[in-house]
Amino acid sequence: MHETSGRWRYGLALSLLTVLLWGVLPISLSITLQGLDVFTLTWFRFLVSFCLLAIYLKSRGNLPTFSQFSSTSPKLVFIATIFLAINYILFVKGLDITTPANAEVLIQLAPLLMGFGGLFFFKERYTLFQWIGISILTIGFVLFFNEQFSNLITAQTTYVYGSGLIVLAAIAWSIYALAQKQLLQSLSSPHIMLVIYGGCAVIFAFFANPIKIFTLSFLQGGMLIFCALNTLIAYGAFAEALEHWQASRVSAVLALAPLVTLLSSWLVSKLSPNLIATEHFTMLGIFGAILVVCGSTAIALGKN
Repeated sequence: MHETSGRWRYGLALSLLTVLLWGVLPISLSITLQGLDVFTLTWFRFLVSFCLLAIYLKSRGNLPTFSQFSSTSPKLVFIATIFLAINYILFVKGLDITTPANAEVLIQLAPLLMGFGGLFFFKERYTLFQWIGISILTIGFVLFFNEQFSNLITAQTTYVYGSGLIVLAAIAWSIYALAQKQLLQSLSSPHIMLVIYGGCAVIFAFFANPIKIFTLSFLQGGMLIFCALNTLIAYGAFAEALEHWQASRVSAVLALAPLVTLLSSWLVSKLSPNLIATEHFTMLGIFGAILVVCGSTAIALGKN
């Protein structure tokens, strides 16, 4: 089984960078989806990420060789590639028919499942302090997203369908993440991501319509480029974080992403009210947000 480097501070910093990028991603995706279909959007993100990462590795003389792949499990590579592709398309499709806040709430099942997978497959352990943190985190999410959960229960069929797609996306992501962590035993994180990006770009090339990209507005085009760069940087940071820190603790920090999404949604709605719907916060929701931060911190920084 893969063992971390022990550089937990570096792993924490990379995890926080991932949180920031993933937190603002749903808003950027929502704006882009106003002028582009989900398959073309997903294909473009993977293609740009693959090309930029390949250029970077080539400039450093660090492109992967055939001999490096000879000791790698083809099954794990296949699993990681397929399930990340499934995660991307289901999440974007679910986001397209729900809202950024709802999507970011439900996708939190992903790091939670990854964390429990780390406990089961990699024999990581939570202390009592960390289990208390999980309880606080759970209560915080229930309070903070009380209105979103209520909307989910009383929503129309399309909204419920979209939410179901996001839940499936979360399950797919957790499988990808655990497969990638094990791949770190034989490949570096940049090499793994290069293969996965390339494989996913090929998969979605059969469904994409590149001509539509040229019909986007300036704002939509800018958001599309940001989404592509977000893919490269966020997943690169996430993959590297797993190299230095336990999967269960990385997953705890990733639980902060909804707070970034809600805050970003509020800021965007204030700056441009017609761009996205305004998010409303209650005192109960603010208290829940504080509990989420406290619970995540307890899980991430609790000592074994």
